[in-house]
Amino acid sequence: MSITDRQKKLVQRSFVQIEHYAEEAAELFYQTLFQYDPSLKQLFKNDIKSQGHKFMMTLRVAVRGLDDVNALVPVLVQLAERHVGYGVQAKDFTPVGNALLYTLKMGLGDAWTPELRQAWVDTFRMIATVMKAHAFKG
Repeated sequence: MSITDRQKKLVQRSFVQIEHYAEEAAELFYQTLFQYDPSLKQLFKNDIKSQGHKFMMTLRVAVRGLDDVNALVPVLVQLAERHVGYGVQAKDFTPVGNALLYTLKMGLGDAWTPELRQAWVDTFRMIATVMKAHAFKG
């Protein structure tokens, strides 16, 4: 599973816009995530604000890593292994992806087009597929 060069550029450009509001975006992401699946709140032992900072940094690494997906894969594998240690399950990727899409839609406003949405869907699906394949074997 891969994304096109155009999708990669759309995702990267739109993320730059969101980065200007990283703290607010992270706050909206977690509020939305916990609305979608309140049981996920128990996985977060630390301050949600610092967790939001980590989330945005990780997302930045992934988005920038789209320029070299082969180099990104080991990073995603390590991330997946850590998340399994936190208690994340394969099913948790769905509410995470949905919360991310909602956050992006709210943050980007009129710039959130069907094409951009599909680019993010395909990008998240690719990332989640790599992570789940390595963390949830069997």
